[in-house]
Amino acid sequence: MSARRGGLLGIQRLALALLLCAGSAPAFAAPPADAETTAAAKELRAAWEQLEADLASARDALDDPKLFPPPPSDRTLAEGYRYLLGFLYGSVERALAEDANFPYFRRALQPLNKATIDNADALYLSAAIDGAGSYRVRGIASPGWRAPRYVIFEAQSAYAGDSGSLAELRPGARVTTGMLDSTKIHFGAEGAFEILLAPERPADYGGDFIATKAVRQIPQPDGTTQPVEFAAHFVSVRELFSDWENQAPLELEIVREGFEGAPKPPENAADMARRVRRAGELVRNQMRFWNEFYARTLETHEDVNGDGKQFMPINDLNAPNAAALATGGGQSTNVYAGGQFELGPDEALIIEEHIPVEAAYIGFHLSNLWGESTDYANAQSSLNGNQAEWDADGVLRVVVAPRDPGVPNWLDTTGLPRGFMSVRWTYPEPPAQLPSVRVTKVRFNEIRAYLPPDTGSVTPDERREAIRVRQEHVQRRYRQH
Repeated sequence: MSARRGGLLGIQRLALALLLCAGSAPAFAAPPADAETTAAAKELRAAWEQLEADLASARDALDDPKLFPPPPSDRTLAEGYRYLLGFLYGSVERALAEDANFPYFRRALQPLNKATIDNADALYLSAAIDGAGSYRVRGIASPGWRAPRYVIFEAQSAYAGDSGSLAELRPGARVTTGMLDSTKIHFGAEGAFEILLAPERPADYGGDFIATKAVRQIPQPDGTTQPVEFAAHFVSVRELFSDWENQAPLELEIVREGFEGAPKPPENAADMARRVRRAGELVRNQMRFWNEFYARTLETHEDVNGDGKQFMPINDLNAPNAAALATGGGQSTNVYAGGQFELGPDEALIIEEHIPVEAAYIGFHLSNLWGESTDYANAQSSLNGNQAEWDADGVLRVVVAPRDPGVPNWLDTTGLPRGFMSVRWTYPEPPAQLPSVRVTKVRFNEIRAYLPPDTGSVTPDERREAIRVRQEHVQRRYRQH
């Protein structure tokens, strides 16, 4: 036997001996943990178990009738689990990264976590702040691209849905302490801007400013009002895109004054346990809040308040009205109209928008009954005032249908038999007259009879090109590099 073969056999015998010993004692014994480490391990494990319990509770919102889920079907349940995972995705980032001393703008919503009947034309951003501190927000258009059509910053006392209870819709439960939009921001020669966020405007400061503290008169049970001071805990941003082929997100940064260049303290077990619990709490509360909001506040499934109608009517839109906390809030400069479509394969809706006062932005969007916008990258399930074709009489007409009728302003239901419809008009100042809408349900083969005779036609190739533009824009809007 060669020396090489003998050596290999020796190694094999040693390996076998180690394997036989492995079941009786560890090869390397860990040093005993001190009391502090033992307590940390116990606290973190308990936090993780609470996270698991909260995730199970959140999952119940998908099919427990007491938690107001949409009527079940194969697609509804599949999208419901995606919706749940989306809240988990966003909640983990929030729990780990929301730090008022070291903030950054994170995507509050995106294709991986859609919710709240989101606007397909919007990039939603959020950063945690301390209303007692001062912050600088700096921005500029992305090089080589046009800026979004409209941008708004809002400082808010709470994050919608975090409480898990509709009680947060009461007056004074959450407020906007200050806002500033792109119609009032002062842009430099290169399109750059800077905004100061602070409790009060400094006496010697003349630049753009958003208040992070505010006093509001809050109704009391006896019918009187009482002044209450609120502090902002978040600053939200909405960037609205109308020209998907040429616009891109802003380059944005936020920094707390006094923390520039400061080191961020390392995590400890107590901090991480709090973050783990926070992630589970957010998923549970957000799932439950929005389910109940759609079912009870928006009356999606039935008339809840007994007035003989549903707030979100079926195959109709409610009367346009300004954003209000009682109906969920939303962008403070928006006027909204909402409803539901419920269509068979040979049915369609013709929707007419009469807009007497020009809006800074107009958008029409479809969502499923979880409040997720439909796939606006790979289907024409949304249209804004720039993308749509206007009729010669000044009316904006769109067609909601389950298949392509060959008209320019088609909104694709993406196969959903039922879902939400929402229209948004942005007015930096309240308009003298609100828009109006009219909805007509028609047979699919009658669509053109309800449209002007000069309505154009769209070929399959032209529709495919429109989808290509949408796909490129969505990748650009949510780029990860």
